[in-house]
Amino acid sequence: MKLSHLVLSLLGSLLIANAYATPANLAERWSTLRAEQPKLQIRDAARALGVSEAQLLATNLGKGVTRLQADGNQPREIMRAALDLGLVQAITRNENGVIETTGTASRFKQAGDKSEQADQADNKQDPEKEARQRNIAGGYLGGAIDLRFHFENWKYAFAVAQPGRDGKLTRSLQFFDANGMAVHKIFLRNEPGVAVFEQIVAKFRMPEQSAELNVVAAAPKAAEKPDAEIDVKEFQLAWKDMTDVHQFAQIMREFHLSREQALRLAPAGAVERVTPEALRSLLEGAAKNKVAIMVFLGNEGLTQIYSGKVEKTMAAGGFYNVLDPDFNLHIRDTALRSGWIVKRGGVTSVEFFDYEGTQVLSFFGVRERGKTQPQAWMDLAEGLPRAK
Repeated sequence: MKLSHLVLSLLGSLLIANAYATPANLAERWSTLRAEQPKLQIRDAARALGVSEAQLLATNLGKGVTRLQADGNQPREIMRAALDLGLVQAITRNENGVIETTGTASRFKQAGDKSEQADQADNKQDPEKEARQRNIAGGYLGGAIDLRFHFENWKYAFAVAQPGRDGKLTRSLQFFDANGMAVHKIFLRNEPGVAVFEQIVAKFRMPEQSAELNVVAAAPKAAEKPDAEIDVKEFQLAWKDMTDVHQFAQIMREFHLSREQALRLAPAGAVERVTPEALRSLLEGAAKNKVAIMVFLGNEGLTQIYSGKVEKTMAAGGFYNVLDPDFNLHIRDTALRSGWIVKRGGVTSVEFFDYEGTQVLSFFGVRERGKTQPQAWMDLAEGLPRAK
């Protein structure tokens, strides 16, 4: 085939594909799919239809779905306003895990709010401080709804008021990244919060309710820097000099390491590999021995944290789960490739990665600031099955 004919053929295919993915056509395809598989989750439906979840949700604009402003600092301001919703369920997920916590988000003390406002004056002279300031939403630090924001990766926002599987109307705020992947969702769980929800919708509603989203394909994962190009000796010295676990992210950036690569190159005695099955052992042991744990699970836009004890654990639906009244965790544990016990900055964690080398979730023991780790957590980590 001549090059010109090949180009025309490819262009024709693209035009057909784009026409096939128009919101109206997509809505029809989704309707057909729901009729065939009524229990299919929207995320899985989007994958089956070859589109993003945000695009699929947008086909229902005007039918209980409202597109909200999401440019600049608007996502942060929506989350700040959401502090007034009261009892909510916060849901965060990545490709192989979901964390769901029900509670009321904590708010910063008034003095903290004033300090935040005062800091804005000198942000322009301090880019790093300005970036940190953008990722503050007036609360969510500690407490029942514990979140760490990366608002720079939030792209689309919607308010959704539609019947749930039980037929009752549910209200939620849903946020997505530039790839149309869900970053975070907040479901209202109390009647008094309905008025606040409606106020948020009215205040942040986009004037033009367009279902056309400029969704971009996810970039391929960056290749790791070859181990031979890493100054392993200096990296291990930096590891040993850590006085706080939060310094780890800066050390990885300094040496251009992926997280799993950093664990692989850690100093002797700092890490131990455990089997993927250690996830079940950890959760079952925490439940049996009533060990308080911290669970970190997130994506590029947000990390959600649960702190406390777990009770009911079980395998179901292709996931290993915690199914407690105010806390649910769902992990596709067949997608886990490796697990690690990690000791750094005086703190022990257990981390699990998938077959792409992406961290799925991590665990810590609950401890009071300035105090040593509970022995119960140390014993739980020590008892996990090691990898060969």
